[in-house]
Amino acid sequence: MKAASTTRMVCFGMAMMATSVSGWAQQQQTYLPVPAFDATSMDTTADPCSDFYKFSCGRFAANHPIPADQAGSNQFSALQNVNTQALSGILTKAAAGGAGRKPNEQKIGDFYAACMDTAAIDAKGLAPLQPLLGEIDGLGNGMRAKLELAPLIGKLQRVGVDVFFSFGEQQDFKDASKQIASVDQGGLGMPERDYYFRPGAKDEELRQKYVAHVAKMLTLAGATPEVAAKEAKDIMTFETALAKASMTVTERRDPEKTYHLQPIATFRAGVPGFDFDAFEAQVHAPKLTEINNANPAYGPALSHAVRDTDMATLKAYMKYHLLTTFAGRLPTKFDDENFDFYARTLRGQQEQAARWKRCSNGVNGALGEALGEVYVSQYFAGDSKAKMLEMVHDIEHAMDTDLTQIAWMSDATKVKAREKLHAIANKIGYPDTFRDYSALTIARDDAAGNQLRANAFENDRQLNKIGKPVDHSEWGMTPPTVNAYYDPSMNDINFPAGILQPAFYDPKADDAVNYGHIGVVIGHELTHGFDDEGRKFGPTGNLDDWWTAADAKNFETKANCLADQYSSYVAVDDVHVNGKLTLGENTADNGGLLLGYIAYMERAKQNNVDLTKKVDGYTPAQRFYIAYAQNWCENDRPENVRAQVLTNEHSPGHFRANGAIVNQPAFGAAFGCKAGAPMVPVNSCRIW
Repeated sequence: MKAASTTRMVCFGMAMMATSVSGWAQQQQTYLPVPAFDATSMDTTADPCSDFYKFSCGRFAANHPIPADQAGSNQFSALQNVNTQALSGILTKAAAGGAGRKPNEQKIGDFYAACMDTAAIDAKGLAPLQPLLGEIDGLGNGMRAKLELAPLIGKLQRVGVDVFFSFGEQQDFKDASKQIASVDQGGLGMPERDYYFRPGAKDEELRQKYVAHVAKMLTLAGATPEVAAKEAKDIMTFETALAKASMTVTERRDPEKTYHLQPIATFRAGVPGFDFDAFEAQVHAPKLTEINNANPAYGPALSHAVRDTDMATLKAYMKYHLLTTFAGRLPTKFDDENFDFYARTLRGQQEQAARWKRCSNGVNGALGEALGEVYVSQYFAGDSKAKMLEMVHDIEHAMDTDLTQIAWMSDATKVKAREKLHAIANKIGYPDTFRDYSALTIARDDAAGNQLRANAFENDRQLNKIGKPVDHSEWGMTPPTVNAYYDPSMNDINFPAGILQPAFYDPKADDAVNYGHIGVVIGHELTHGFDDEGRKFGPTGNLDDWWTAADAKNFETKANCLADQYSSYVAVDDVHVNGKLTLGENTADNGGLLLGYIAYMERAKQNNVDLTKKVDGYTPAQRFYIAYAQNWCENDRPENVRAQVLTNEHSPGHFRANGAIVNQPAFGAAFGCKAGAPMVPVNSCRIW
């Protein structure tokens, strides 16, 4: 599968995340979208000049208690629930369709049916994984056995089990017209490397709970409690060695630190004793001549860790990762234990999501474009695409104009910046051609086997791109996804059909609200092309320093201002937002909000909108800003906030709202705020 460092998509937001077929539990409620302009979530007793998030979202938490099956509630999770409900309807029909179904209907329906059939899953036990478990057990116990690891690692990685390291494909950062292989750090069971080292009682408790969880999974798979406890502790020691050699989440944001193209012979020399030919064959990679070694220090450290770890531990390590990867398609006891650590402990989620939700989203993950083709035919109106294109062009024009007026950038760099902007491709709704799944076998009675085959199918599809020209029509998200992204190597912005619904886009809403919602999303993704990562890529997607030295220095100064601003925010307990980790998203929020406002004002002028006329008690400018802030209304469990701040490049919603508002030149006038008020500080930060 794709190595972690190779997918440099930067996204707008982050969603929260028995019986036979004939006895499926029915949905207990109907999910409805949040209104585009949600007056019920506003706290009008709050001063918009002091805390705009509270003013716009102050009653959201009371109105939207966190469901037991979610780690939080926000605009993304609300629309995700609506979408999952729609997908479930499509899949229930496909599952009941019988022999007359089209091939893709058969695949999505049978995948869903198998996933829903928990009685059959429980009855099969670990049988679907037994071939791989048997190969793990069949390894010897001496040094010779370690030389035999390579082909088994290839087999495991081909079906999506991230052990020892990550391997995949990527666009070549220096020649974005071609696909190359990439090898990277990986193989950790905890969310990221600092979970293994961060001091403090809470992190120590998490490490202890992780070891207990690993032991429980191994016990469920047949080990005695005593053996499982020892193996779990030894796995923790091994993974800690891998974590020590891994780059931090903040370091990995710099593309220059994760690009080291080298001849395959050079890479092999850094991992002596590893039979790369055997790995290459079993993972189904083409014969390689070069590879991007994303973290050159990791391979030698991995070799030492494997050398210093006994085979019993390495076998248990592979077993655990195999079990946790497929827990959702294994008997209930594995599924429940996996949920207990990764969702309840790490995120605070109280209950598993209903099976129909998890299976619907599972089909979207495995057969997303087959399901997406049906989804867009039923839920994506053609006029939505036309209106989106109009807004995209408005906001691109606003950025084009704004770039010419930026005082801190020289004319030479402005020319290059506008050249890149004009080269950005726009993808809206869904791909022109949907993916061909004809080679993928899906069986109605084989949930785990379906997942194994789907993972292998996707692995082979991706690795088959190595050495071939880049397909610019390809999408990195499925059509039903509630998100959007910018890809610096493709130099394109992508808006799946899933996000083009209320509250983010409502064809019945006024332009002020839609530009505050989806218009800012567009501006956000455009700005990603010029944030601290995106600015390092040129118009064709190549890693290219197109800046003058003086302009690059000016950018860094302004970026540091923004990083310091967000680092001052306390998210939960004593945990601050990481301003460096979130810099790209914060830059995009700030730039996107400004561009959305400029574009809306120009559109309002063209449409002869009376900017003094109030709707629902608010002027168009006020409605624009309220709509933006309501993108980030949320009600989160503290565990989820903590995990997000430690691992994710997005700031919590409160700070995404207020953090961008305080830097907006037109906000104060829109709400009659005096200079120096909390939302209108005397000194503010602005990059774009």
